Amino acid sequence: MDKNRATLAIYGIQDRFDYEHPFYVHDHNLAIMQNGKVQHFLQQERISRRKRDNTLHRHLKEILKEGRQLSYDYDLVFVDNVVGRTFLSSTGVVRFEAPLNEKLATGLEKGRCWWFGKEKEAWVLNHELAHMFSCLPFFGNFKENSLLVHFDGGASLSNFSAARFSDNKIEWLEHHWDLKPYSTLYNANALVFAIIGAKLKDQNAVPGKFMGFAGWGKYRPELEEWLRKHNFFQDIWGQTATFFHRAKQDFGVELQSFNQKDRFIQDIAATLQHVFVQAILEKLKNLQDKTGAKTLYYTGGSALNIVANTEIINSTIFDEVFIPPCTEDSGLALGAAAFAEWKKHGVIEPHSTYLNNWGIENYEVEYDQEVIRETAELLVHKKVIGVCNGYGEAGPRALGNRSILALANSKALAKEISMEKKDREWYRPLAPVALEKNTCYFTGEATVHPLSKFMLLDFKVLPEHQQELAGVLHADGTARFQTIFEREENPFLFDLLTYLDEKYRVRALINTSFNAGGEPVVHTEEDAQRSAEKMQLDALIVNGKIVQL
Repeated sequence: MDKNRATLAIYGIQDRFDYEHPFYVHDHNLAIMQNGKVQHFLQQERISRRKRDNTLHRHLKEILKEGRQLSYDYDLVFVDNVVGRTFLSSTGVVRFEAPLNEKLATGLEKGRCWWFGKEKEAWVLNHELAHMFSCLPFFGNFKENSLLVHFDGGASLSNFSAARFSDNKIEWLEHHWDLKPYSTLYNANALVFAIIGAKLKDQNAVPGKFMGFAGWGKYRPELEEWLRKHNFFQDIWGQTATFFHRAKQDFGVELQSFNQKDRFIQDIAATLQHVFVQAILEKLKNLQDKTGAKTLYYTGGSALNIVANTEIINSTIFDEVFIPPCTEDSGLALGAAAFAEWKKHGVIEPHSTYLNNWGIENYEVEYDQEVIRETAELLVHKKVIGVCNGYGEAGPRALGNRSILALANSKALAKEISMEKKDREWYRPLAPVALEKNTCYFTGEATVHPLSKFMLLDFKVLPEHQQELAGVLHADGTARFQTIFEREENPFLFDLLTYLDEKYRVRALINTSFNAGGEPVVHTEEDAQRSAEKMQLDALIVNGKIVQL
């Protein structure tokens, strides 16, 4: 690799079949880094407008050409997947073949590459390491004697892998499929799919829905024993009557359907969530005992489970825990590029989460105090506002630059946004955004964990303050705060929250992703205008300006 060249990393492995919806492979993305800094980042869905899009192999040439990146000379890195290690563009002008190995490598592996008319040097980084190294663009280099953990639905040779980072080297501790039954609860379990009412095409949406639904129930030890005895009913596809029969025989519960408002069904969900949380806690405790590591870097799709994340923090197994905002597959190209840049330069600079800039590199946020005042006035009069400021967030969660904002104290307003405008299920909570001092106010916590910056944790809300958060309070009394710690993180949102607090004593807002049901988060000004009109929002902020709808 050449230290003077930029790194282009691509995650674009083709799916097994040409499904109507992304399935085994999803969330294609690419990243360009140079001298330890992210120059360009693209989640394919943001420009294709197809949620979790997996067609980068079809559009790579036009994307690079339109972005004026086709003629650049890069160090090329590809990311593999459990379905294969070959990247083949639909026209055949790009082909990369990686070596086939039975063990995980600890670094880049050289492959054979045909790149737009000529043979070119290129490498592959395994899926597991790409996940782990997606931490570096947000937290900088790994700390000494840290534990790197990936827990996903499936990677290249595992769904769970762990490595020790020490003396600037990576040592694999384990990689296997032993925890697959637990990640399967969220993406391939027949009982869970039946409870949510999902089809196989909805596989990638099930985890978020099920986590939200589980908050309505209570963990019951006798249900855990029963579920384990029956292998979590994971294979009752088309045979759900089996579950109803066992529930009646063993608990005397009469069920005719998977009624989501039935307490027994809700407790089943909560118990499955508890089983998952305990499995990851037990595994992490075991790894910490084995390594003595005080720092954890935790990645993979399973790291989007905020209940588990919160329990990991509260367990104090580790002194420090780091999880990136794009911990699932949408961050793989960033992780691969970061690995290559780390090998070339030894240092990766920390970035904000606002990295989705492909084709909108010229976006700049300019506003004045009058815009803040007008926006605040709209909000306090119960208006719903879309925000499209600067670059989009890396990962699946909107964190203020591609958000819909509204007052957090109204259940009616929350229902209107979630169910009517975004077509979400009744049981799924919205999230609040607040300044650090106000997250402390609502929770009674003296300090707020930094991962709240990425909306990766939930917090118990003090009973005396729950009414102020009626629109974002979950059934279990928690709220998934995004906390703004410093103005530099998001000046517009910081100034708006500060004005609302000082002028109106409004201490939090609803913050939900700016997208209509079934669509990706908006990317461009034009996307924002279309989605705002489709959802009939009351106002729109575009790069700091109020736009009439």
